[in-house]
Amino acid sequence: MSGPCLGLIPIPPRLVGNRRSSHARCPPEAASTFTPPVLRRLMLGLAAALGLAAGPALAWPDKPVRLVVTFAAGGASDIVARTMAEPLAMALGQPVVVDNKPGAGGTIGGTEVVRSAPDGDTLMLSNSTPLSIGPWTVPKSPYDPVKQFSHIAMLGVAPVVILANPKNGPAGLKEMPKFDAANPVGSFGSGGPGSIGHIVGEMVKHDMKFGMTHIPYKGGAPMTTDLIAGTIPVGIDVITAHVPMMKSGQLKGLAVTSRSRSPLAPDVPTVVEPGQPQLVAENDFGVSGPAGLPKDVVDKLAGALAAIVADPAVLKRFEELGITPLKMSSAQFGDDVAKQIADWAPAIKAADLK
Repeated sequence: MSGPCLGLIPIPPRLVGNRRSSHARCPPEAASTFTPPVLRRLMLGLAAALGLAAGPALAWPDKPVRLVVTFAAGGASDIVARTMAEPLAMALGQPVVVDNKPGAGGTIGGTEVVRSAPDGDTLMLSNSTPLSIGPWTVPKSPYDPVKQFSHIAMLGVAPVVILANPKNGPAGLKEMPKFDAANPVGSFGSGGPGSIGHIVGEMVKHDMKFGMTHIPYKGGAPMTTDLIAGTIPVGIDVITAHVPMMKSGQLKGLAVTSRSRSPLAPDVPTVVEPGQPQLVAENDFGVSGPAGLPKDVVDKLAGALAAIVADPAVLKRFEELGITPLKMSSAQFGDDVAKQIADWAPAIKAADLK
């Protein structure tokens, strides 16, 4: 799908008086599918977790909350955002608007969040690209990912998968140098310049000594469309959005960037198996906001998000998406962002990306 996608996640009328929300304005495959009993259970659990019965609710939020996604609709970050948006709306008592702002390695969306008022009304579905990788790949990075964000909650991590078109792509990770030699115009696609797929692709090229050309897209979804069509022979992205295409045979998984095989794709080898352990990499998913968010807003959001991720329905959805939940306090999440920036630096410099 091209262009930004603005999706309004509805909440039950009982939370908003007699006002009825509109249907989600995004692809049906990106929408959440929580049933009324699940929503009721989520509501009760969240109320208990947040202590809503103990006294009056905080004044915030008093209007819809915007959740910025730094990639196009249909990709991994977008799917995670829409998985979280409906139960988060239930917890906050206001709609959550998913707003896709792709481009420039996630820094377009990240910049918009940094420049927004620190009132909790604008948040970001954060991931490794705009936070941990962008500072090393974007000339004159428009923000400091440690100092200019309030990092609220870590949600989970997922590996990257190296994919091929089964008709015109390489047969496996080991075969990529030979494939490149036989196909001098060969290329690999990613969700954008500076994305985790781009970085992993450059690491593969550097370490395995071949030279496929990088083709950047504005998100994983348009890249996948071209990969299935055979326009590009190889694509690299977070595993989250690609499991159905691998299971149907539309795409072939060459390797996952984890130490053990993914239960979602048990036939796909890890990068460790062909002797490339240095390629192990995971994409983080979390929720962040601009620096200076009030502590009560951060605490309310952190509590709500922790309760949502612990809910069985969300855990099941994360499992289907290949995401391993990861619990961290807000302070630990901020420290982890700083650590990830330092961890990515050597690989990015070795791949000569900046």
